[in-house]
Amino acid sequence: MKYYHNPRCRKSREGLSILEEKGISPEIILYLNDNPSKSELIDVISKLGIKPIDLVRKSEKIYKEKYKSCSLNDRQVIEMLVENPILIERPIFINEDKGVIGRPPENVLEII
Repeated sequence: MKYYHNPRCRKSREGLSILEEKGISPEIILYLNDNPSKSELIDVISKLGIKPIDLVRKSEKIYKEKYKSCSLNDRQVIEMLVENPILIERPIFINEDKGVIGRPPENVLEII
């Protein structure tokens, strides 16, 4: 199990707390420090069962200033996320071949 975590994010902390209360200790990936590779993001997106654009935090300043008015294909969105990991929605919980975005944090319970 992997948990893509931003300790500064309240929702991310809440999701991790929910898992810990259930006795689950996933591998913590601090994705802002250890940026996911292109292949890792493709794998995560596949496990989430979403389109790459659905993993983008559209409220972030960099997205609004640099990408909002662009029409990007899936490959370009993934490249954008690799270059700007702050744009990756969080938290992400992966359990084997399934994943969920922890918004709301209780979503993490869906795949345990």
